Amino acid sequence: MTALLDPRRTIVFAGDSVTDCGRRDDPAGLGDGYVKNLYDELGPDRPRIVNAGISGHRAVDLVARWQTDVLAYEPDVVSILVGINDTWRRYDEDDPTSAESFEHSYRELLEPLRTKQLVLIEPFLLAVKEEQHAWREDLDPKIDVVRRLAAEYDALLVPADVEFNRQAAAVGATTLADDGVHPTAAGHAFLADLWHRTVRA
Repeated sequence: MTALLDPRRTIVFAGDSVTDCGRRDDPAGLGDGYVKNLYDELGPDRPRIVNAGISGHRAVDLVARWQTDVLAYEPDVVSILVGINDTWRRYDEDDPTSAESFEHSYRELLEPLRTKQLVLIEPFLLAVKEEQHAWREDLDPKIDVVRRLAAEYDALLVPADVEFNRQAAAVGATTLADDGVHPTAAGHAFLADLWHRTVRA
């Protein structure tokens, strides 16, 4: 799978705030999260890397901007990380997204990319607040959707929820994401390394 990282290729990273990381205020358009980590890690022979994350977005929001923000770049590889806001809005705004609706939107993202190489990143949560334990009821079915779609669309699956929680048991959840959702600098470094290892495996 190292062909995914061929310098002649274009990789678009799509998602929410975890991907965005201030990229719209960054002259380089990369932000200061895992996408920038990967850009630096891959060095001068890297593919063309495009960050298309927007904070707060859910899967349905990605659908609305998919043509202009992703497909217009004619990507060879698309990496998607979305889902935590589909869960979070249920608890902070009483605006839930069912697993079925989430899957419908996610399929709309994947269908135009059947001839491309896909990397799907599990949405993840580290329960640093007591009330976040209850979010699992909503998030786990969405993670299951991502896993099933990865298999169906022959995508690489980055097991972010599994690995973040495993790492948190060793170093502490707040070391990786102080609010349980948005990675710290250490969390972004961990996610970039996990993505890179998954693609190279």
